Amino acid sequence: MNPQLIRGLGYITASIFFIFGLKMLSSQATARRGNRVSAVGMLIAVVTTLTAMEDIRWFWIVFGAVLGCVVGVLAARLVKMTAMPEMVGLFNGFGGLASLLVGWSEYHGKWAAADPVSLFTTVAIFLTVLIGAMTFSGSLVAYGKLSALIDGRPILYKKQNLVNAFVLGAIAALGILFCAQKLDQLSSGGSALVYLELIGIIALALVLGVLSTIPIGGADMPVVICLLNSYSGLAACAAGFVIGNNVLIVSGSLVGASGLILTRIMCKAMNRSLANVLFSGFGSATSAKGAGYQGQANPIAPADAYLILEAAHNVVFVPGYGMAAAQAQHVVRELGELLHDNGAEVRYCIHPVAGRMPGHMNVLLAEANVPYEMLVEPQDVNPTMEMVDVAIVIGANDVVNPAAKEDQTSPLWGMPIIEVDRARTCIVLKRSLNPGFAGVDNPLFFKDNTRMLFGDAKASIASLVSEFKQ
Repeated sequence: MNPQLIRGLGYITASIFFIFGLKMLSSQATARRGNRVSAVGMLIAVVTTLTAMEDIRWFWIVFGAVLGCVVGVLAARLVKMTAMPEMVGLFNGFGGLASLLVGWSEYHGKWAAADPVSLFTTVAIFLTVLIGAMTFSGSLVAYGKLSALIDGRPILYKKQNLVNAFVLGAIAALGILFCAQKLDQLSSGGSALVYLELIGIIALALVLGVLSTIPIGGADMPVVICLLNSYSGLAACAAGFVIGNNVLIVSGSLVGASGLILTRIMCKAMNRSLANVLFSGFGSATSAKGAGYQGQANPIAPADAYLILEAAHNVVFVPGYGMAAAQAQHVVRELGELLHDNGAEVRYCIHPVAGRMPGHMNVLLAEANVPYEMLVEPQDVNPTMEMVDVAIVIGANDVVNPAAKEDQTSPLWGMPIIEVDRARTCIVLKRSLNPGFAGVDNPLFFKDNTRMLFGDAKASIASLVSEFKQ
C-alpha cells in the first residue's frame, strides 16, 4: 500500500482521537478517559510522523522522548494541585516556544535547500514565529504573576496603548518586508538582511507578548490563561501549515478554537469585553474602588457556626482561590458529607472565573472526590438563594461581591455574581476584611445576615468537622 496513504490514514485516526478526547473532557465522568484517548491520538501522530522521516537520528528521538517522560512524570507527581494555574500557563508558553522554533528552523531549511518557497509558506513562517513568540513571553509573565514571582497587579504607564500600537506596526512592516522576499532566490547579502528582519520580528513579538500581559491584573488571569491557550493552538496550527503536517493543523485548530470559546465564556461571566480585559488594567491602583464600604462585621466562632449548620436543611458551598491556597478541599468535602448525613441538601456553586484558571475549583473538588452531580452553576442557585439556609463562602471574594449589583461606581458593576447575600445566613471564611484579588472592597462582610469566620480556611472547616463529630 502507498506509504503516504497509510500516513494519511494515521493522521486522520489521530485527529479523530483528539476530537473524541476533547469531547470527553467536557464531563468529569469521562474526563480521565478523554485524557487517555487524546494521549493515544498523540502517540499515533508521533509514530506516523516518524515513519515519514527518511534520515532519523534515533539517539535524539529517544533522548527527547525519555527527557519528556521524566519531566512529565515529575510534574504530575510533584506539582501541587494549587499550582496548576501556573503549570498550565507555563505549558502554554512551551507550546508557543515549540512553534516558534519550528518556524525558525523551517526558514533555515527552506533557505539552505534553495527550494522554491511559496508566498503562503513565507506568510505561515511569519505567523508561526509571531504568535509563538508572543505566546511564550506572555505566558512567562502570566506564570510570574500567578506564582507571585512578580507583582500580580496591573502595570500601567502613560501612552501604553500607543507603545503597543507602535510595536505592532513595526512587526507588521517587518512582516511585509519578510513575506515579499523570495527565499530561494536570495543572494548572501539579501539573505542576511531578510534574516535580520526575521530576528527583528521575533524580538518585537517577544516584547509585545510582555507588553500585552503586564497590564492585566490577577483578577483577569482566567481570561488570560484561556487566551494564551488559544494563542498556543493558533501557533501550532500555523506551524502545521509551515511543515505541511495535517494533524498539527487539526490539533492546533482544536486548541485555538476551544481557547477562544473559553475566553468568550470567561468574558461573558464577567460582563466585560475582551478589549476591556486586555487594555483596562482592571484592579490597578488607579481603578475606582467603589464606595469604600463601612460597617460592623459580625465575627463568629466555629462552635456557633456549627449550631447554625447543624440546624440547616439547605447548604451551598461557594469555593474560591482561598480554598485552593489553604488546600481545604478535602475537609470541605468531609464537612459536606457530614451535613448530608445530618439531613441537609448540599451543593457546591462554582463561578466560571473563580480561582486562577478556568475550571480551577472543579479540578480541586474532583481531586477531593466531591460528586460531580453536586456541582451547580450560579444561574441555577441564584433564583432560589432566598430559600438557602446557609451559604458558606470559602475564600471567594469578587464573585460574591454584591457591589456588582448595588453600586454603579464599583468596577464590578454589572458582573454576574453568586448572590449569597440573599441567603438566610452567609458564613464567610476569610483571614481579614481585606479586598480580594481584584482589589475591590466587599460590602458583603457588613451585611446583617453575614457572619465572618476569620482564620485559615482549612483550620476553620476542620474545626466545624470536629464539632460535628463530637
